[in-house]
Amino acid sequence: MSRYSIFALLLGACVRATASLPESHSEPESLASARQLVVVVTPSWDATSGWLRRYERAASAAQWFPVGAPTPVVIGRTGLAWGDSRLAARLDQPIKREGDGRSPAGLFPLDTAFGFAERELMLLRVPYVQLRDDSDCVDDVQSVHYNTVVDRSRVPSIDWSSAERMRQIPQYRLGVIVGYNAAPPARGRGSCIFLHIWGGPSSTTAGCTAMEAGDMESLVRWLERARRPVIVQLPDSEYQRLRGPWRLPSP
Repeated sequence: MSRYSIFALLLGACVRATASLPESHSEPESLASARQLVVVVTPSWDATSGWLRRYERAASAAQWFPVGAPTPVVIGRTGLAWGDSRLAARLDQPIKREGDGRSPAGLFPLDTAFGFAERELMLLRVPYVQLRDDSDCVDDVQSVHYNTVVDRSRVPSIDWSSAERMRQIPQYRLGVIVGYNAAPPARGRGSCIFLHIWGGPSSTTAGCTAMEAGDMESLVRWLERARRPVIVQLPDSEYQRLRGPWRLPSP
């Protein structure tokens, strides 16, 4: 099996949970079965920074308990937008689209980590892929590889004109794929959404969520695939609205 095929399988494992989209009136299935939870809350839709908190529990129906201290994060340069429009409480709330500079709001799985180091050095409990010089995350909406990380040298045909050259981005030295808009991806809904290292506390991203390098490493080493980790990312008003129906912990 080629390395490209291995990466595709790992990415598929990460995003399959997005096939069952969350409903606002009840706890989503992917959240109900999770035993690790990452919560990112921002002050408003347009805010570009917030706080990340980690939680875990012993069983799917048990109470969430905090892990470690809250971590400052930065997000997209224009804030947050719903990844699933059906969760919007009002018509004027933003909906995620390609190039809008917003990070997706909602519930998403976390499964596959990536970085510059060799796999053997990482000792992680989630799948890990080492980025190469030809690792691209394709953001060209016309490509069959849209919203997929591929090795250019291993695909049958390069059909994209735009992609992130991941090994050339220092902030991608360590990160985690956020299972957003996949299985299959919808063109134009946004691509290449990760957790990764930030450029500083006053920086922003194109749609990812970023944090200090030490906090990123702690998060990646804490994640455990068998515990079905997920991320809930919302502005504070929406977190409060969904906290009861989704049985979320108090932030």
